[in-house]
Amino acid sequence: MTIVLGTQPLERGQVLAVARNYETLTFSDEVLARLELQRAAIDALVRSGTPVYGLSTGFGSLATTFISPDQRRDLQRSLIRSHAAGVGAEVETEVVRAMMVSRLTNLCSGVSGVRPSTALAYCALLNARITPVVHEYGSLGCSGDLAPLAHVALALMGEGDVRDQGGQRIPASQALAEAGLEPVVLAEKEGLALINGTDGMLGQLILALEDGTGLLRLADVAAAMSIQALRGTDRVFLAEIHALRPHPGQHDSAANLVKLLADSPIVNSHLDDPTQVQDAYSLRCAPQVHGAARDTFAHAARVGDIELASAIDNPSILDDGRLVSNGNFHGAPIAYVLDFLAIALADVASMSERRTDRLLDVDRSYGLTPFLAHQAGVDSGLMIAQYSQAALVSEMKRLASPASVDSIPSSGMQEDHVSMGWHAARKLRLALAAFADVLAIELLASARALALRAPLEPSPVTAALRDRINAASGGPGHDRWLSPEIAAVGELVRSGALLDVVDRFVTLT
Repeated sequence: MTIVLGTQPLERGQVLAVARNYETLTFSDEVLARLELQRAAIDALVRSGTPVYGLSTGFGSLATTFISPDQRRDLQRSLIRSHAAGVGAEVETEVVRAMMVSRLTNLCSGVSGVRPSTALAYCALLNARITPVVHEYGSLGCSGDLAPLAHVALALMGEGDVRDQGGQRIPASQALAEAGLEPVVLAEKEGLALINGTDGMLGQLILALEDGTGLLRLADVAAAMSIQALRGTDRVFLAEIHALRPHPGQHDSAANLVKLLADSPIVNSHLDDPTQVQDAYSLRCAPQVHGAARDTFAHAARVGDIELASAIDNPSILDDGRLVSNGNFHGAPIAYVLDFLAIALADVASMSERRTDRLLDVDRSYGLTPFLAHQAGVDSGLMIAQYSQAALVSEMKRLASPASVDSIPSSGMQEDHVSMGWHAARKLRLALAAFADVLAIELLASARALALRAPLEPSPVTAALRDRINAASGGPGHDRWLSPEIAAVGELVRSGALLDVVDRFVTLT
């Protein structure tokens, strides 16, 4: 399927389709006409001889340096070469592609003033599955994700390194030639237009929203399994209770738990057990915590949608032909929510770890074996799996420390306040990876615990999950090499296979 870049902003799902599924892009006639019109305004300013930032002056603190007409295209090329200064590990392909899609939508807004041919060449790079090599460090999240975007623009010029569609690292000039594409010689303003935006952090936000939303649904699943394994009650999830505090996310999480726990013989067997007057917070308050995280993701999604509909470029060409300097490139709106998501995930992960710990503690698990071991003492069971889970949660807490409160001035103090949004995005990706493993360990433990509750059975949906997880991990028994079993469940988490099992029984929000 080819996605059309038109006058309406792309949806997050369309960005994901290009970034992860390699869907192709094309331009509507209206967009090409808009680009032609706005480029004509840029060309008129070039001919006027008036010093204009981005056209006939230097950049940043060099904005007062006038550039002669015969050097202005050299200015654009030099800008890209000098700004392609990233260092560190190579950034993931899906991140680079999401960043490129975001930048292309900004170019299509018309305020950047690029030539239609340049926008088409940028699009062709994506469609050919050529991924510029971008490095971990270099963006401060203000004046755009400069270094990451400059590495992309460098490839457009036929310089630097890229990954071809087979994943091989080769020179950009070779990749362009093999794809039948010509290097672009940038015209006035175009170098600046290609790098002056928050596209790297926005692309990573869109990816994180997709991944995190699925993991939060799975957090409800893991909670439902642990609640049954710990002989918890479902009465605290009644809709009437949650109507008293009607946060949307809390309502949805509670409703999910009701569905997941429905028709559970384990729950029904001890509803009136006087030894369990109230469940621990990590069971009873799951909807309140999971729900707050869901609402945080909903807020971040609204920010992402606004950003996708925004024109972020400095200077921007307006409809009347004026080229106006501005600060729309500042990454604060995205940086804040990226940090917020990391905080929410760390808290949900902390609750997941507490449920796992209860499953393993013979004094709090209501009859389960110590550490869910087959022969406690000879076997250690899942004792050290909880250590690993605790280590992951501790790391997530460190990753929850906000990047957006930091600022290191740059460019001779011209850029004296920056967002650090790229850093917020990078640590959020690490947090999401850790969160998936945290949930995998809880699911591993709860599936083993539910097997040990036999002959009592959990709800039909969680029984199917128990069987799927134990088939992958081996289930109860004498100690085995545990790391591969955790990895196997982690793969079920990341692939979406467990949510596919759930979908056969109930529909989760």
